[in-house]
Amino acid sequence: MTGDTDPEYTAAVVGGTGFTGGELLRLLYQHPDFDVVQATSRSKERKTVGHVHPNLREMDLRFTSPEDLESVDVLFAATPHGVSMEHVEEFQDAADTVVDLSADFRLDTEAQYDEWYDGHVCPEYLEKAEYALPEINRENLAGASLIASGGCNATATILGLKPLFDADVLSGDEQVVVDVKVGSSEGGAGGGDASSHPERSGIVRPYAPIGHRHEAEIEQFLGISVSFTVHAVDMVRGASATCHVFPESAVSKSDLWKAYRGTYADEPFVRTVAGGGGVYRYPEPKAVAGTNMAEVGFELDPSNRRVVVFSAIDNMMKGSAGQAVHAANVALGLEETAGLEFTGLHPVGAP
Repeated sequence: MTGDTDPEYTAAVVGGTGFTGGELLRLLYQHPDFDVVQATSRSKERKTVGHVHPNLREMDLRFTSPEDLESVDVLFAATPHGVSMEHVEEFQDAADTVVDLSADFRLDTEAQYDEWYDGHVCPEYLEKAEYALPEINRENLAGASLIASGGCNATATILGLKPLFDADVLSGDEQVVVDVKVGSSEGGAGGGDASSHPERSGIVRPYAPIGHRHEAEIEQFLGISVSFTVHAVDMVRGASATCHVFPESAVSKSDLWKAYRGTYADEPFVRTVAGGGGVYRYPEPKAVAGTNMAEVGFELDPSNRRVVVFSAIDNMMKGSAGQAVHAANVALGLEETAGLEFTGLHPVGAP
């Protein structure tokens, strides 16, 4: 951590060598209220953080074994699905607040995990966890001891569609078609052949035409069933959702602006971009790369009552590490924007 004041909370990152773990370390290192005292990794034990994450070479910290957890105020778990549910008791013994970035505690019930994942080994913890996305769960995050970050595809979709439900433009009975395009970092540092540069270059590859697990979160928080497809595309960072909805009653652009302003006027990390001037007239992942911002927008086709909703996030930030830090800020009563003030760069290469 850098700055003129002493940090208020100690923090650890379990699984610090992955892409998301690196983002967590970057955010926490610059956060005025956190002192990162531990980062764990089995494969890189005793290596410096900068050995894995070259942007963090100034960080004076080495990876330690996850078997040797230190006592901290906040523990961030950036582990693959299935790890946190196996170790949640150890995590909670080590920290007052646990923020999990996997899918292990995002859903409400054991039945959902039976349907969408491979079951759950400690379902008694599901009712204790709070969903990390402050825009839909801020009131319940205050003082939370177990926080579950949302999936990046679900986050982009939920943020795009939520104003239409808040304003009763949609009721939940309408047809909703969602197409998401994501960057290679969604596959993680061990993403395999499908995420390698030669295979990823130049593609628009459908990798989840139906049945993507993030549908469960969308159904849970918006109360709708969606026709959901995800494409892998040639970018590193970013998730972009295009949603086609068909309200039962006619709406105007004025109605849509009122809905989006009504939901997000006071949100520090959501901005509405809907058909303005310039090159980037609608939400664009490139415009939010490296930031915790979400862009949302819309266009209206009055001929068939179709509303096309757009949303864009950085999948590793608003869709993961940034969301986790934002939620921790809320849980601990800190300034919501602390450590998340970076506004992005322009121009940049592929996000």
